[in-house]
Amino acid sequence: MIDLLRANDPATGFPPSWYADTCALPAPRQPLDGDRQVDVAIIGAGFTGLNAARTLAEAGLTPLVIDARQAGWGASGRNGGQVCSGYNKSQRWLEQRLGADTARGLWDLCEAGKSRLRSQVAALAPDANYKSGIAHGSLTARDFEDEKRDADHLATAYGYTDMEVLEVADFQSVLRSPLYYGGTIDHGAGHIHPLRLVLALAQEAEAAGATIVENTEVTAIETGPHARLTTPTGTVTAKHVIIAGNGYLRRLSWRYAARVMPVNSFIGATAPLGNRTGDVLGADIASADSSHVVNYLRLSEDGRLLFGGRANFSHRFPNDIGGKLHARIAEMFPQIADVPLDYTWGGTLGVTMTRLPWISRLAPQVYIAGGYSGHGVALSGMAGHAMAQAILGQSANFDLFAKIPSGTLPLGPYAQGPMLSLAMAWYAMRDRLGV
Repeated sequence: MIDLLRANDPATGFPPSWYADTCALPAPRQPLDGDRQVDVAIIGAGFTGLNAARTLAEAGLTPLVIDARQAGWGASGRNGGQVCSGYNKSQRWLEQRLGADTARGLWDLCEAGKSRLRSQVAALAPDANYKSGIAHGSLTARDFEDEKRDADHLATAYGYTDMEVLEVADFQSVLRSPLYYGGTIDHGAGHIHPLRLVLALAQEAEAAGATIVENTEVTAIETGPHARLTTPTGTVTAKHVIIAGNGYLRRLSWRYAARVMPVNSFIGATAPLGNRTGDVLGADIASADSSHVVNYLRLSEDGRLLFGGRANFSHRFPNDIGGKLHARIAEMFPQIADVPLDYTWGGTLGVTMTRLPWISRLAPQVYIAGGYSGHGVALSGMAGHAMAQAILGQSANFDLFAKIPSGTLPLGPYAQGPMLSLAMAWYAMRDRLGV
């Protein structure tokens, strides 16, 4: 099995990206040295793990966060930065499968997650530059009809009136691509510089009393009255464990690997567009679309187009990330086809069969969350908070999250390699055929 922690990125430090170049990157923290006993061990120092650590530390516990690389190194620090409403399935879909009350509870949890993130940006990382608005483009007429039905349902059943429906001409005045049949703008969603926020969360968790050790890979977990974590440089004995590594966990839990598939996604940052930003977006909002392999984009603070997508289901990054991304940009925005990419980078995320997160218990004292499927900037932080609350004896939010249907991969943990390539080809074909 390929080691996703080392297969595609430099051996030390943060991977090169526009995000990394526009941050004051911290020096690495010390690795684990020897044996430790703690209240809670948290594996993964991204949005999920750090939100959990902060909640637990503020309650007086002694959480130890263990990261195989550095805090913010993974998907939390290199994603598209979109703070989305709801889930990768509509509320109508969730209601049909879980009932109206559970679906409403899950919606409220995501709304709380967005609010929590906005508060964190304001208090801890104003330079993360939260901006309101995500456009969602419909690539087919059928997609647009679904968009309109979903927006109407959110307004009538949930009182959510931040979703604006735009017919094709009005939508193309905002997202200036000829590919769309119309779409929506979610004014209650937004976008951020994710690496700045996750680095600030790490500092805040430490200030609250958590300890973070880096460059320490957990290689095994033994459960019992207390859990025991093994690493190359020591062991950790803990009353509770939170596992929050998202796309990097396949070696650690086969139950997780049977549900969450690692997928690579890629982002490019163009040269600054200057006065041509309006040729792409008519407002400073983010955008995504209805393709199965989602195209997502937004403007950076220095006027670059940050464009993501072109995922692959191989464990290896392709040799020419920039060429494929630039070709897609030229197809969507021929008016800026002459603008080169200054940065390209990739990252690994976790995807489930339903594209909904898997949040569960592996053992009475071991909690796990991941598989956010590209929808995790707000959800992941709320999941971490909910797992911490459950450890503190307040399990209502965790119990709601645990009802989300994530499904099991057809070949379980063996759904990788050629199977991942086949899955990628299937989704790409569906996009080309518009089905």
